[in-house]
Amino acid sequence: MRLQDVMTGKVRTITPTASAEDAWNVMRVHGIHHLVVTKENRAIGILSDRDAGSRRGAAVRVNRSVGELMTAPAVTASPTMTVRQAANMMRGRSIGCLVVVDSGRPVGIVTVSDLLEVVGSGHDRGATTNARHILNHRVPHKKVHTAVRAW
Repeated sequence: MRLQDVMTGKVRTITPTASAEDAWNVMRVHGIHHLVVTKENRAIGILSDRDAGSRRGAAVRVNRSVGELMTAPAVTASPTMTVRQAANMMRGRSIGCLVVVDSGRPVGIVTVSDLLEVVGSGHDRGATTNARHILNHRVPHKKVHTAVRAW
């Protein structure tokens, strides 16, 4: 399975010059945890809800721009990357999402939640029809012990 099959296609983006409070409001209104930070339609970073201080982080966002709080550079992947490769990349770097780019432009985003959805639904398994092979082997009936004499 490829990232193009599991990614979220509508990527919410924001510029690095936008205020952190505006970015937080976008995340809250749309119910998302990551914004892709773009400059000239190129992904340059990620702003997560943790970067923005979460719900109680108003003091973190005051008079700050997205560029000051974002994580840069953005870790990117191609749409043809496998789900397994993406999971290993995210696990190895301890990150919560990958920006899916095509020719340098963001076309989607894949989060840990997306990968858990794939694993939980069983879509990551191969197209095997039956994991166990049924043995159709009969052993001919054979007397094991016969009484030769009477007691």
